[in-house]
Amino acid sequence: MKAVELFTGAGGLALGISAAGFSHEAVIERDRHACNTIRENQNRGFFDCPLYETDIRNFDYSSITGNIDLLAGGPPCQPFSLGGKHAGSADSRDMFPEAARALRELTPRVFMFENVKGLLRQTFAQYFHYIILQFTYPDLTRGFDEDWQEHHRRLKKYHAVGSGGGLSYRVRYQLFQACNYGVPQKRERVIIVGFRDDVDAEWDFPKSTHSMDALLYSQWVSGDYWEKHNFPARSIPAMPNRHKSRINKLKSSIFAPEEEPLATVRDALFDLPEPGEVDRNDCMFHNHYFNPGARKYSGHTGSPLDEPAKALKAGDHGVPGGENMLVYLNGKVRYFSVREAARLQTFPDEYILSGSWTENMRQIGNAVPVKLSQLVANSIKESLERIHLLEMVS
Repeated sequence: MKAVELFTGAGGLALGISAAGFSHEAVIERDRHACNTIRENQNRGFFDCPLYETDIRNFDYSSITGNIDLLAGGPPCQPFSLGGKHAGSADSRDMFPEAARALRELTPRVFMFENVKGLLRQTFAQYFHYIILQFTYPDLTRGFDEDWQEHHRRLKKYHAVGSGGGLSYRVRYQLFQACNYGVPQKRERVIIVGFRDDVDAEWDFPKSTHSMDALLYSQWVSGDYWEKHNFPARSIPAMPNRHKSRINKLKSSIFAPEEEPLATVRDALFDLPEPGEVDRNDCMFHNHYFNPGARKYSGHTGSPLDEPAKALKAGDHGVPGGENMLVYLNGKVRYFSVREAARLQTFPDEYILSGSWTENMRQIGNAVPVKLSQLVANSIKESLERIHLLEMVS
């Protein structure tokens, strides 16, 4: 099945889609550092497709031939991010209209776009509804002298009376907490999926598979977590006060939680040596070197070893102070190496990030966890395959 990727960045979404079995016809990205990362990994066997280093607003989709099964991408999140300027539609980086143009010109069977949780804030409620309606009716374009509010009103009227038979999609969205799907990081992303109206598919978002209760049970009731990591009994840290009531409830329960335990920082990094012990050019541990200067700040205290990591940050001007840090059991902190951060985003170890530590962290901090994108892409591919089988039978 064929895919096209917009706003590819470092490739987290595209990697997950590839792992789900889609073959990319094109990946499109304007940032030169991210493009360097993509090119580096094309040389290593990832993304056997053309890379277009260009502003999406100038891209000519007629260069992509054949039917596209999946259009995917992560429009820049800065207009809607909690850490950005919150300018929304007024931000020149708002590329949702360009995503709608890609839908209109490529007419894929399915699309999958993702963005930050901030997109769902009340501040952007009307604009988010407008985005959904643009994706529902991509052929109903905005007029030259029409602002987005006027276009929104016209789309709402059109939607109220029903589609007129043009290109349209059945659109759904969901806020995902990545750690509930096996990603070792507390990272929330909005994923928007639409099936073209003529694609008769039964589909739903994947259900969560992991829980904090299951993690606490494995740590403080069964002890399986510490046994897995070969902890001597005397070395097991003290039970965290903030979870004591929850743990006591689990101890009194007859049944263990059905879900899998959340993956922790320790789970993700257990087989990596300390970055200070590794040569920068060691081919076994790409991008795994020490970066000095980590310090705690009020409200920014890093990620404990035995919980999922806090959300990795990118920042408009580099990693914010006190972020992207590991906290040892003795309270000391250090920055995650690039390889460690990549693992927390579930990038494969063979995948290399190009550029400085700050630039690498920006790329990783803007990425979608590979495992999360693969789960959603898998569910889409399975739905399309069921349609194909039914068509063959009939």
